[in-house]
Amino acid sequence: MTPLSMLARMGAHPVPPTDPDVRDAGQAQVGGTRFAVWAPNASGVAVVGDFNGWDGRRHPMLPGDDGVWECFVPGVEPGALYKFELHDRHGHLLPLKSDPFARQFELPPATASVVCDDEPFPWGDDAWMQKRAEGQTPEAPMSIYEVHAGSWLDDAADLVMWRDTGPKLIRYARQMGFTHIELMPVTEHPFGGSWGYQPVGLFAPTSRYGTPGDFARFINDCHQAGLGVIMDWVPAHFPDDPHGLAHFDGTALFEHADPRQGLHPDWDTHIYNLGRNEVRAFLIASALHWLREFHVDALRVDAVASMLYLDYSREPGQWIPNRYGGNHNLDAIDFFRELHAAVEEHCPGTLLIAEESTAWPGVTATPENGGLGFDYKWNMGWMHDTLSYMQHDPVHRRHHHDAMTFGMVYAWSERFILPLSHDEVVHGKGALLNKMPGDVWQRFANLRAYFGFMWGHPGKKLLFMGGETGQPAEWDHDGSVDWDVLTQPLHAGLQRLVQDLNHMYCEVPALHATDHNPASFSWAVADDAQNSVFAFCRHHGDVNALIVSNMTPVQRVRYRIGVPAAGQWGEWLNTDASLYGGSNVGNFGGVETEPVPLHGHAQSIAITLPPLATLFFLHGTAPSNHHAEPTT
Repeated sequence: MTPLSMLARMGAHPVPPTDPDVRDAGQAQVGGTRFAVWAPNASGVAVVGDFNGWDGRRHPMLPGDDGVWECFVPGVEPGALYKFELHDRHGHLLPLKSDPFARQFELPPATASVVCDDEPFPWGDDAWMQKRAEGQTPEAPMSIYEVHAGSWLDDAADLVMWRDTGPKLIRYARQMGFTHIELMPVTEHPFGGSWGYQPVGLFAPTSRYGTPGDFARFINDCHQAGLGVIMDWVPAHFPDDPHGLAHFDGTALFEHADPRQGLHPDWDTHIYNLGRNEVRAFLIASALHWLREFHVDALRVDAVASMLYLDYSREPGQWIPNRYGGNHNLDAIDFFRELHAAVEEHCPGTLLIAEESTAWPGVTATPENGGLGFDYKWNMGWMHDTLSYMQHDPVHRRHHHDAMTFGMVYAWSERFILPLSHDEVVHGKGALLNKMPGDVWQRFANLRAYFGFMWGHPGKKLLFMGGETGQPAEWDHDGSVDWDVLTQPLHAGLQRLVQDLNHMYCEVPALHATDHNPASFSWAVADDAQNSVFAFCRHHGDVNALIVSNMTPVQRVRYRIGVPAAGQWGEWLNTDASLYGGSNVGNFGGVETEPVPLHGHAQSIAITLPPLATLFFLHGTAPSNHHAEPTT
């Protein structure tokens, strides 16, 4: 079966009374639901549900030559609960299984699948869909707001996330200037503490946040507001819950049988057997389902490194080499290339993003050029290096200067997204604000300077919710972003800074259109470790942007930097501005060049560097300023 034929055939599909399939069966006056499940090693399969008293004797299924069992049950309508009752090849009864292709589930901890209406959602996002491809090219700005839907806002318990809280999230993300919302996994998952990264329903949005129709409406509203939607997607592993995929028909059907291949040592989960055609088609069908049926704009593929390496988190003797004796998972490589081809064919204009934490070459290269076919890769090395640098007391930063510059050594090897993700603010790692050293004012100043450095650096941007407000506590998936902190000026100032950084980033092509072009970047000051100063230029057409960061709490007067063009360099954004909670040290709106050669240029500027701050200077056409007050 192909992925698309799987989507059409597998799972539960309501059939109206007038459907030709029903007429041919002599049941012209009776509608119902057609069920199909892949269980090639089962000796018997039945569909059970609230329509037959969960009695497996009532509706047995018939096997096909391809291992798919099917039946039609009259009178079963959307909303009915069901599972599959299977006997293994020896006739032993297995735990009741949820439908691997279910498009809706009961609210956890209940585990039944729900017959879902096949009626298409009435989309109203034609304008977005027609322009989506050009809005998601490497030349377009991409500033991503990463969100855990269940803990963004602690609304009343009887409210539904997509329907009631979703409009507030959309309005806020739009006001803040983000281009995309990235949702941590919303596929159905039994354990909320997995944050969705241990799913059992790869075709169903979790019922925790509403119905499939509610989710579609949320995406429709995002598109109408000019926001893209990225969804975290997990093809690396699945949990061993008895109602899920594990030993589905009494054998290792979806997973590897050998624990050296089939059990993940970090998460105690099962690993998909990507060498099996049906499993690859199952996963690709899931990807196409979200991109086609729900108009999702991009999939961020989780834990790619764990899929690529056979010895990932394993000691010698705990893994099986490939046929060449190496540690590369050749089946996973083939899977990613197949995924790329399927998405390119059936969902043009959408993106695949890899969370890949190693130096695997060619993650974002095309398969024709030996790559995996992703559009972007999270730059985990940049995140870890720069966060480590920022956590040092400024007096010691001169000894770690290269942690901030090393990212440019490999910046052009892939198309990168710079992430400050949820992984960095959980499990005792502390909130971004509290990673910063110094007193309260210095912690905020450090974080403002760091955000400025990040928004100026080549690469698309991603920020996890709460980072933009300086939330002091690390993320709690059972809680909410601490919006109350915005009554305090320093927190409100940080939020305003992120808003202005986003607007500037989107308006100035030099800051986003050249992320993949090494000729568009040049260091101005890369080696001033003693003063912990970094300065670099971004170039696009006639516009030059100069980004200067001073990572010490020392004000520096007439700090001279060579620049590539003569004339006025306007100071467009200063993270030390009082508007953001800073000390308001700056350059009175801009500086004029002087004919003093420096850094390989005939002209230079002498500027005042505020303490713990990043400055943006523009030479050429400047954008408008944005200081609208964001609201939650």
